[in-house]
Amino acid sequence: MQRLVQLALDLFDPPPASAGATAPVSPPATPKSGPKVPLPRQGRSGGATENIAEAVPAAPVAPLVPTAPVADPPAARTPAMHTPGVPLPSLLSPAEFRHPQANREVLLGDAVVGYALTRARRRTIGFTVGADGLAVRAPSWVTLSAVDAALREKADWILRKLSEARERQQRMEGGRIVWAHGAVLPYLGEPLTVVLDPSHGFTGKGGALVSAAPASPPQEPGAAAPEGAAPTEARSLHIGLPHSASPAQIRDAVQAWLMRDARRHFTARLDHFAPLLGVRWASLRLSSAQTRWGSAKADGSIRLNWRLLHYRPAIIDYVVAHELAHLRVMDHSPRFWDTVATVVPDYAQLRSHLREEPAPLW
Repeated sequence: MQRLVQLALDLFDPPPASAGATAPVSPPATPKSGPKVPLPRQGRSGGATENIAEAVPAAPVAPLVPTAPVADPPAARTPAMHTPGVPLPSLLSPAEFRHPQANREVLLGDAVVGYALTRARRRTIGFTVGADGLAVRAPSWVTLSAVDAALREKADWILRKLSEARERQQRMEGGRIVWAHGAVLPYLGEPLTVVLDPSHGFTGKGGALVSAAPASPPQEPGAAAPEGAAPTEARSLHIGLPHSASPAQIRDAVQAWLMRDARRHFTARLDHFAPLLGVRWASLRLSSAQTRWGSAKADGSIRLNWRLLHYRPAIIDYVVAHELAHLRVMDHSPRFWDTVATVVPDYAQLRSHLREEPAPLW
């Protein structure tokens, strides 16, 4: 029995530093990350474009001061590190988080974390937890063991953020829209049912929004309606397609309608907030970006993501006001946020909701 335990421990203990051949760490493709601190970037017109919120929120980069420079130890393969004090049974079936471009792994607590390591010209070790997992950027002179030590120092934070990112992705997958007759998607924060209606005039190219007559909430037979109960309104989008239409045809028809309605809604809100902020906007373009909700340039051009139509009007108003405020302040200084607050006082709560509640997957 003692020999069996010793063999099991040998499987998880790293080999001596002298074993294996030296191999440089190849930088992977630039990993996706979650939302970064928005910084202005120069646009073609000389203005600044910026990111106000990410579709896939993530933890910010956390820099750590590296250890003294020493050469990387030779290694044929980078093994998972055995964390002292972790019981053997938890090592036999650990949880696993793996970045798509992972080229290194480490054992943090009872979880194996495969991360994407990139060597960069910088003075500190930085890491980002995003939708894809953990990405690490480190100076070329920092050893692999020093990188792993830095990650183990922040293990609790990293594992918590990785778990949150995984749970968020699972929620998004659970809310994926199934394109068929009767599909339900959020529209201005309320459910909208897709109805395939061949009698509709715009076959496959649009739809008509239909609101049913207000109805009282469903009740048990014989039960009296609760006092003060507000009636509910069911809304449906009638698309001129037969019931034999493919999921792609249904999706494209719904998207075409949503994009037209988004332009109408966004234009009205831009016209509402621009005079209040003392600015003039010049043009509106709809965006299908996966990583940003809107942007603005100094020449007055505005870009807004049509998927914002999934959210309730107050959240859309925050994004519209945010972009218009950049026509006065092209950064995210306190003066900028004070400008936003003049027209959307509760912008912080709305911004938080936009970050935490993902739009449905299409």
